Amino acid sequence: MQSFLRAWAEETYRVCWSLFKVMLPVVVVVKVLDNWGFNDVLAEFLAPLMNAVGLPESMSLVWAATMLSNIYAGMLVYVQLGESLSQAQISILGALMLTAHGLPVEVAIARQAGVSVMFSLVLRIAGALGFAWLLKQMYAFWPADQAAELLWQPEIQVATSWWAWVQEQVVSFVVIFAIVALLLAVLRLLRILGVEALMAWCLSPVLRFLGIARSAMTITITGITLGMAFGGGILIDEARQGRVEPKDVFSAIMMLSLLHSLVEDTLLVLLLGADFNAVFWGRLVFSLVLVAVLTRLFNHRSIARLCYRDVRVSDAR
Repeated sequence: MQSFLRAWAEETYRVCWSLFKVMLPVVVVVKVLDNWGFNDVLAEFLAPLMNAVGLPESMSLVWAATMLSNIYAGMLVYVQLGESLSQAQISILGALMLTAHGLPVEVAIARQAGVSVMFSLVLRIAGALGFAWLLKQMYAFWPADQAAELLWQPEIQVATSWWAWVQEQVVSFVVIFAIVALLLAVLRLLRILGVEALMAWCLSPVLRFLGIARSAMTITITGITLGMAFGGGILIDEARQGRVEPKDVFSAIMMLSLLHSLVEDTLLVLLLGADFNAVFWGRLVFSLVLVAVLTRLFNHRSIARLCYRDVRVSDAR
């Protein structure tokens, strides 16, 4: 038991340190940019793209807030705009929000795992637009023109001072630390009890389809269900310790970039009135197929080198 606790404490420290040293400077920079009005600049740039996916240009404000911050921020902007969208439109907006949100933090996490910033941004933004465009085509055949029913208006307290903002971030980091510690303890127990191996055997057909090895399976599932910060943070540590092969780290990060926090984020978008089949099953199928295609494409070393670096090699230097 003592050796278990010591190893667990050391791993928790490594994972949280690698995660927090990435997140802290990024959230500060995002806060400064927000105060300078960068969100409005980004929204103006995104506005023409909204027409391509069947949305009013004003929805660029919602997506810009979501990309720079999180889905909660996008929901707040949407409610404040007070515009009425159809269920099809809110589902398309939900597709954009689910696929590309929290980019400064999540792209930085992917970078620590070895995935280039440019590739992560292209994957998330182009993936979001591609998913939204496919939903637009689907709704052309199966219309959902009824007005979207807003089930809940998020009561988000916006920090009006730097001190209030700092307090919010401290609470957020403490919660992340607690969840990571709990996750790592559970993962160790699953390995000891043999449950992890059983899960890997059951999911082996899906893993083969995605091109992800069993060694990255549990971490990928963690990220898909709970979020990029948790799955990505643990994956960074596994990659640096050499327990997961570089190609599997790359495949897992691609999967987590497109499909993470599947339960919480989906529920948030459903509260805006989105169609469950579109934002849950549609997102799931879209992500699985796209990652399977990209995994096979990036088997070519010359292409992979442009998008991924082996963190074990860089750390050794």
